[in-house]
Amino acid sequence: MSEPTQDARSYHGPRYRALLLDIALGLATLALLSFSAAGDGLYRVVDGLRWWAAAPLLAFLTVGVSAVVRVPVALWRDLAHEGRFGLSTQTGAGFAVDRLKSVAVGGALAAGSVLGLVAAVHAAPSAWPALAAPVAALVVVVLTFVAPVLLEPVFNRFHPLADTELADALRAFAARAGVPVREILVADASRRTRKVNAYVSGLGSTRRVVLYDTLLERAGLHELEIVVAHELGHRRYRHVALETVLAMSGTAGLVVALWGLLQWDGLLAALGASGPGDPRIAPFLLLFSAVAGLAAAPFQSALSRRWEYQCDRFALEQVGDLAAFESAFAVLSEANLADPAPPRLLYLWLLTHPTVPERLEAARRAARSATVPA
Repeated sequence: MSEPTQDARSYHGPRYRALLLDIALGLATLALLSFSAAGDGLYRVVDGLRWWAAAPLLAFLTVGVSAVVRVPVALWRDLAHEGRFGLSTQTGAGFAVDRLKSVAVGGALAAGSVLGLVAAVHAAPSAWPALAAPVAALVVVVLTFVAPVLLEPVFNRFHPLADTELADALRAFAARAGVPVREILVADASRRTRKVNAYVSGLGSTRRVVLYDTLLERAGLHELEIVVAHELGHRRYRHVALETVLAMSGTAGLVVALWGLLQWDGLLAALGASGPGDPRIAPFLLLFSAVAGLAAAPFQSALSRRWEYQCDRFALEQVGDLAAFESAFAVLSEANLADPAPPRLLYLWLLTHPTVPERLEAARRAARSATVPA
């Protein structure tokens, strides 16, 4: 076994355990705040406020408490463990600022979601799902549209690719691929990590292709063409739009499921709530959303892995160079200490990308076909 593979397994094994611990702590905290005296104590902070103030504030506080409980795991994972393997460039102060930003954004989104649902109950007590479900689906679209310009800049600074020759070459490549782009942006990921990545986000006029500055430091033109072509594949096949439609459906379904659960008097009694419009249900709404997300994760992960294969093939078709494809994944694998063989159950449940060996094997099969040049 090669040394990089040994390093990858030494790196990922503890991270997987930290991931599972983080999930368990998050769910346990939400359950305690939903069903125990701890939740009663937190509710006393907002008791006496009008429902339209109490519901979002309780949701925001719930997110904050959960984040505090999980800080030790995050500190170990993002600073100590990443630093041990030379992947973190972040200071303790930078970590704290990022953590506070994450709580602020997550808390605000949770507060808005809970307020919207409780408001729907007060506006239409006997038919609130008919009001809440379509509004929730619409919010998903709005958030997907505005995230690149409102949410992503909270955590990273973005600028156009400074190397004009490289930018022109990549734009020309995108045009030849049939997916022209106006701008390829660079994120200042190096202030946190030495890992490399790229992604697409947004809808319509906010669509963007983003490259980590760390990727630009490590990859040559042919590797960058592969990475950009892969990301353009997500645009070519409308994966962001399809993912948004799925999220809309899932969110609307979540509202209907909550409506069914909150008809149960025994559940309301366990929550200490008088009905679905009682702000006291806020922690349970976040708990149920988290459990539903975890239950849906295997299906989302499987679909995401399928899309990744589709975009890999698109990249190979556009570049027509299997050696460049293999070189690009060598860069990604080495920089990110990619795990060649993650635990199977974890892979099926939570991992959204195929392993590098799987992707290379699929690319080689495609290159042997009549439609993809080697």
